[in-house]
Amino acid sequence: MPLFSDSPCPQLIVSRPRVAWMLPVLASLSVTVPAQADTVLHWSYPPDNHETVADRIFIIGTADPEQRVLINGNPIYRSPAGHFAPSVPLEMGENVIEVQVGDNRVQRRVTRLLGGPNFPDDGLGFAEGSLEPAVDITRQVGELVCFSALAPGADWTGSVRLGNRQIPLLPESTSSELPSNAAVLTGENQPQRARASRYRACHRFANSGNLGRPVFELRRGDRRLRETATGSVEIVTPNVSPLRVARVISAEAVSRTGPGTSYSRLTPIPEGVEAAITGSEGDWLRLDYGVWVHRDEVEIHEAGASPQAVIRSISSRQRGDRTDIYFPLSSRVPPQVQQEGRQFRLTLHNTTAQTDLIAFNANPAIEGMTWQALDGDRVQYTFEMNSPQQWGYDLRYDNTTLVLSLRHPPQLNPSQPLAGTTIFLDPGHGGPEDFGATSPTGIREKEPVLTVSLLLRDELERRGARVILSRETDIDVGLRERMDMIQKAEPTLALSLHYNALPDSGDAENTAGIGTFWYHPQAQDLAVFLYRHLVNDLNRPEYGVFWANFALTRPQIAPSVLLELGFMINPDEYEWIMDEQEQQRLALSLADGIEAWLARQP
Repeated sequence: MPLFSDSPCPQLIVSRPRVAWMLPVLASLSVTVPAQADTVLHWSYPPDNHETVADRIFIIGTADPEQRVLINGNPIYRSPAGHFAPSVPLEMGENVIEVQVGDNRVQRRVTRLLGGPNFPDDGLGFAEGSLEPAVDITRQVGELVCFSALAPGADWTGSVRLGNRQIPLLPESTSSELPSNAAVLTGENQPQRARASRYRACHRFANSGNLGRPVFELRRGDRRLRETATGSVEIVTPNVSPLRVARVISAEAVSRTGPGTSYSRLTPIPEGVEAAITGSEGDWLRLDYGVWVHRDEVEIHEAGASPQAVIRSISSRQRGDRTDIYFPLSSRVPPQVQQEGRQFRLTLHNTTAQTDLIAFNANPAIEGMTWQALDGDRVQYTFEMNSPQQWGYDLRYDNTTLVLSLRHPPQLNPSQPLAGTTIFLDPGHGGPEDFGATSPTGIREKEPVLTVSLLLRDELERRGARVILSRETDIDVGLRERMDMIQKAEPTLALSLHYNALPDSGDAENTAGIGTFWYHPQAQDLAVFLYRHLVNDLNRPEYGVFWANFALTRPQIAPSVLLELGFMINPDEYEWIMDEQEQQRLALSLADGIEAWLARQP
């Protein structure tokens, strides 16, 4: 299972112990429970006293294939080796699950928690923690400021009082709840009917000032709900000196579409970039070009004007297997990258062009370059690549000059495509705490994935490739370390190898197959090709190809793909995963697929 990290929020930074997908499978305890002298049950998941919001849960384990196994009195399917993973329904509250092997019975308790909003016991009150703003926010004069709360039913009337304003609070006519991103892995990502009514109010404030905390009130007959939000509202006047400016102090600040780690990532912001702060929400700051950053990644100071830069001529230089393009700027500004087919676009925010001359020499990778000034003090450069396959890029500042390095296609030998290439292999997980997904027998993902990676290394090296592994033994390697290894190695390709699991609500018994994951468009074709190749060559089930914001798909220096080679929790596929001959076949097929993909490149 893949790991991900979301810096800078400490509670979401993946560290020891790490988790994957945020799924409960990885929190399982694998315990062998002796029954009678001639009977052994290995019950891997769920652990005793497990808690979940799912309406069902799979039971993973194994027992003597000759013994009868019942779960809650019902016979279950088992693989030829005796493994099992049926799902059982869960009632709200505590559930007792009993596994019977022969005459022996073992019980564990699983508590199903109420998902969604939590209302007072009498049902007459706002849902716990639903009043927004829940943290202190800052907005500009004239900007729309919105308030919301969850209440039991849509037949209330009410308002929000803030300062000297009383704003009508109205229920939304239609409202749905969205499941987590991980729900797409089980095909359960469709909106669900909201289990509570959301009331909203919005207002544009004409004057600046600290307005305090809003007071929410709903009325129905002689019933009245009243509660004060935990967040306060401050309104500031835009573009008035002194301005608050954020300067990035981390090597690469994570920028997002909204104030929290649940919002999508955008192009990282290099160290030293400055931008005016136009709003805030708790620990998150909104910058003047619309992105949000965590305040731990910046330092705040005052300035007389919003940071702006001027750009004039640009130049390029071919350096080995790449072209470096130099953008001399008067100050560091935020860049944004887009890849699409043959095009690579770089947009510079808060920048005004004074360009009359550009020195851009012909080279083997880039067919041409155009640029244009866009609304909102933006300048966009579009590079037309000679090949539809892009091979990676790097973006860095040298003083106030932004340097974009575009990698050229590798020089391949058609009769031996792997010769002279560098392949980075990342065997997922590893070490005393980062086990990865569990299995019916207690074997963890980190073990077979390392075995297959070492077999693949040997096969790739036999065909002429140079192979770099993130780990060759059972050691702990952090996500940031693995990403930095890829950046330093600058490989031709980077592959992270894993085996899969599911959330509690998934169907472990009937879900199997190959899955591949990509993030940058330059990796999409490789992800699709390897997926099709493995499915067809090994006659494996299809799980799917996914765009995924994972730590090991985000490196941009090379096409980077994460592969899920099968499901550790599936009873039958687990037997395939652990079969030594099939491991050899898998490694050989992976090598064939990598070689075939390289051979088809122009």
